[in-house]
Amino acid sequence: MSRRRSWMGLFAAAVAIATALGVSHSRAATVEFRDLKVEVVGTGRPVLMIPGLNSAASTWTETCAALQPQVQCHIVQLPGFAGAPAVQTDAFLDGMRDRLLAYLDDRQLQQPVVMGHSLGGALALKMAAEKPGRIERLVIVDSLPFFAGLRGMSPEAAKGAAAAMRQQMLNSTNEQWEAGARQGSMGMSRNPANNERVAGWSLASDRATSAQAMSELWGEDLRPLLPKITTPTLVLGAWAAYEPMGSTMDSTRKIFEGQYAGLAGVKVAMSQRGFHFLMWDDPEWLVGEVKGFLASAR
Repeated sequence: MSRRRSWMGLFAAAVAIATALGVSHSRAATVEFRDLKVEVVGTGRPVLMIPGLNSAASTWTETCAALQPQVQCHIVQLPGFAGAPAVQTDAFLDGMRDRLLAYLDDRQLQQPVVMGHSLGGALALKMAAEKPGRIERLVIVDSLPFFAGLRGMSPEAAKGAAAAMRQQMLNSTNEQWEAGARQGSMGMSRNPANNERVAGWSLASDRATSAQAMSELWGEDLRPLLPKITTPTLVLGAWAAYEPMGSTMDSTRKIFEGQYAGLAGVKVAMSQRGFHFLMWDDPEWLVGEVKGFLASAR
């Protein structure tokens, strides 16, 4: 396989962590905090909502609306993604983890719920491991603690592959970059119009930020952090997009359960037919799972 095709395959797999739907909240107030923009909607129980790689904050718009009026959504736009201004950093995930934890303190959000999609799920895990007891509940949507494990890599091999991926992304031509973004958007949702949005948001993202964040996501193994997490956690998984390649719900569930084995008390639930953006493809199921999980905490 050529280096270009190899990179395109990695890009397609990783942009599976990508981008979002553009719907605005007329009731939202926007807060700016240390390079983050956060839409605050509602007045109930605080729920921090983190989108994935290259994604717009509006990934969570419809989910937030469906959870009203019980929750106050804090919907995050990460810098460098979907047209948001970028920041220079050599440690994107850890930098965003620290900013998000500082945001919780700045807003005096006591025992919030944190929901993360894909890369946002990795950030949620990092937050909970960094400050045990600070977060009341975690909801992780289609995210794993060790993405490179899907390709059978060891943690050591993943670091090398991630560094090479980053360099290839930075060195790619504009044509290669656009082709990778469009290829990666295919199969993110059952709705082709949503996949077009995914591609558009990816192309609007800052390339250096995307390359840095993607390489960290694929190069870091978060499984050793899981025993530090004391927060009850719900993991919602997708499998149906990989059915043509032989995946089944049971086989994919075993992957999720295996990777999260170090997290005590974790609950894994699988969508019947949703693709990666479960909040679009299986919204009633997702909202029902979240409501039931949050109700069980009180």
